[in-house]
Amino acid sequence: MSSARPYLLAPDDTHFPPVARAHASGLLAIGGDLRPERLRAAYAQGIFPWYSAGEPLLWWSPDPRCVFDTARTRPQRRFARTLRTLDWTLSADRAFAQVLDACAALRPGQTSTWITPAMRRAYARLHQLGHAHSFEVWDGTQLVGGLYGVASGGVFSGESMFSARSGGSKVALYLACRALAAWGMPLLDAQVANAHTRSLGAIEIPRAQFSALLQDLAGMPSPADWDAALPLRHAAALVA
Repeated sequence: MSSARPYLLAPDDTHFPPVARAHASGLLAIGGDLRPERLRAAYAQGIFPWYSAGEPLLWWSPDPRCVFDTARTRPQRRFARTLRTLDWTLSADRAFAQVLDACAALRPGQTSTWITPAMRRAYARLHQLGHAHSFEVWDGTQLVGGLYGVASGGVFSGESMFSARSGGSKVALYLACRALAAWGMPLLDAQVANAHTRSLGAIEIPRAQFSALLQDLAGMPSPADWDAALPLRHAAALVA
């Protein structure tokens, strides 16, 4: 793994260096902007932006990579029992802006968020262009959980999720996995592993393997209307 200095992005193109040049931390490049063309080029190569307000724009490609195998990820037995009791309904792309705002909201104990206003504008634009999507969980008319991310071929890169009610983000994640699997999209990218994602079923694979899968799945189409194509509508159906 390279420990070279991060690559400085030119302001007028969407070129990224090979991901193998990333620092051991996963940092690959600095600078550039959040134009849709650059973001799409980044995700197609397994690169994503992650920085805080006041910092330069930082681009990452960690090794190993944390992913969910969408066909194999299922609720654990204890949570499955809870799901059977919930009267929550499910949707996709009906409330992208609400999900984005909820993910960007400060949690207790936080003083800042990496989902800056510039990031929010950038992903809202990607959604308008049909490349960023959300999965939503509802209790009646109240949004109680959600997840948003970016589709690149057969890979969906999950950017953030939230819960307004206990279990809301878990339901959104399992909904995303079930929907993506039904559409033939085998990977949900979670980027960097932590104890929480591992507890939900995430695994780690080498970056080189992830890059090869991205290339193999690059031409795979996703549904034109994600909500119309959603394979289930009720949280309890996630345990069927």
